[in-house]
Amino acid sequence: MKHTFKQEWLAEIVDIAKEAGQAIMDIYHSDGFAVQTKVDDSPVTAADIASHEAIVARLAALTPDIPVMSEEAANIAWDERKHWQQYWLIDPLDGTKEFIKRNGEFTVNIAFIDSGKAVAGVVYAPVLDKCYYGALSMGAWLARDSQIVDLNMSEHSAPATPRVVGSRSHVSPGLERYLVELGAHSMTSIGSSLKFCLLAEGVAEIYPRLGLTSEWDTAAAQAVLESAHGAVINYETGLPLDYNQKENILNPYFIATAKHWSSKQ
Repeated sequence: MKHTFKQEWLAEIVDIAKEAGQAIMDIYHSDGFAVQTKVDDSPVTAADIASHEAIVARLAALTPDIPVMSEEAANIAWDERKHWQQYWLIDPLDGTKEFIKRNGEFTVNIAFIDSGKAVAGVVYAPVLDKCYYGALSMGAWLARDSQIVDLNMSEHSAPATPRVVGSRSHVSPGLERYLVELGAHSMTSIGSSLKFCLLAEGVAEIYPRLGLTSEWDTAAAQAVLESAHGAVINYETGLPLDYNQKENILNPYFIATAKHWSSKQ
């Protein structure tokens, strides 16, 4: 049975992301935590697992007939997954390296995928107490300091020199070449999916990612940015990033742009 994404689901996944964020913070503020290395050499901590378990349990209660794919439970056969029309795609703790460094630049990410498209998402940064959320048919918002900002009501003009955001932990040769070709710009490095969110918020214009990411790294934040009328475009084809359309879960290189910059081009 195929579902229409509901307004109440958006409110629910905001609440789920915040619960997962609290599970992360309980470990973040502890005296110490172990760091293990996964097969792909990426780090994982008890906080990743605690967040994963909190989210999966709540999603199972919310939509028991919709499957879930998580970075921490990604070993799902393509023969099964390719038949999914709808599913939840989560990164329980995006920016584990930032978590380990204790710099606060990590997020909880929950996305709803429908027919290969990220149609709704929540990105919650528990240390910063900022929650970005949106759905393509509804809009995009930022909750911070007990206030809610409608990201589609804010108007921003495109500066002469674009503000670029990039990864704090992953700098690729391709990015360096892109920035040379771009010309004059300012550059801010920040961890996790917060890069997309700065575009949605209107405080940066371009996020070029000319390096590897996985689908759970981008889905929730792409939904937020596109709900704020920004764009996330495949660097080679010019088409929006899509999901669950192939066996491997690696994204192509992409360029994300804010609404006020996309309209200028």
